[in-house]
Order: sequence, then C-alpha cells, then structure tokens
Amino acid sequence: MSADGALTPMPAADRASVIGKRPAVDLRKGGLLLASQLNPGSGLGDDKAQVGVQVKRGQAPAGSLVPGDKVLAVTVPGQGEQGSGKEAEAPPVSVKATVVSVSRPDASGAIVINLAVATSDGPLLATRASAGRIALVREARSAS
Repeated sequence: MSADGALTPMPAADRASVIGKRPAVDLRKGGLLLASQLNPGSGLGDDKAQVGVQVKRGQAPAGSLVPGDKVLAVTVPGQGEQGSGKEAEAPPVSVKATVVSVSRPDASGAIVINLAVATSDGPLLATRASAGRIALVREARSAS
C-alpha cells in the first residue's frame, strides 16, 4: 500500500480505542479506518429507546441516511384512510429521532433503520412502524 499524506489511517495497535464509538459514515469491509470516520458513543444514552423502522422506497431519502443523522419519523395515513375537515388540515404527528444504523436494501428495496428516540416516544413509534405508517424526513446536517 502506498502512503498518502492526506490520509491518516488508524494503526492496528489503536484498535481498542475504537470500542464504544459509532461510525459517522458508512464503513466498508476491508477499507482503511480513519479517526474522522468515528463519533464518540453508541448514539444511545440511558434515556433513549431504540426502535427498528422498516421503510419502503419513497418513505425515506434514498441512500442518504447515515448513523448520527437527525430525522423526523412522520406518521402517514393508513391505506384507505383519508382525513376530512380539520383532521385533514392538522399537521402530521412526528417523532424526533437519531439514526443508529441502516440496513442494506432487501430484494424489494425496503430497508430497516434503527432509530434512537425518547423512551416516551418508543411505544408510539413502534406501533406505527409495525403498521407501515412511518415516513422519514432527514433534518439538515450541521455545517460543523
């Protein structure tokens, strides 16, 4: 392997320092690991619940979600449900969440996204996710 002054891969001797950190980017098997590719902590504190949400194509930004992203999990109407009057004009129910991990798409293009949410929001999100009634909106990433 040739040296590149722009890259500073982590030496194998520092592998113990990786434990307890979470990836800031999608990591590929066999690739070099840079310290800048890691964030401290697992993304879940003691005050967070983790909920797996399966989304189909069109229910989340395609290919752009990575661990650490802030998202809104928005409740969408069930199949055949249409609100009327004030109910149709009310803003949708949403839950603030942080992406913990993103699976690879299955044969149909669906992915499972593990989200960290407030413990009080976990049951609502799990219920709506099990019914396929969740769409994800990625919030703006900070410039830092």
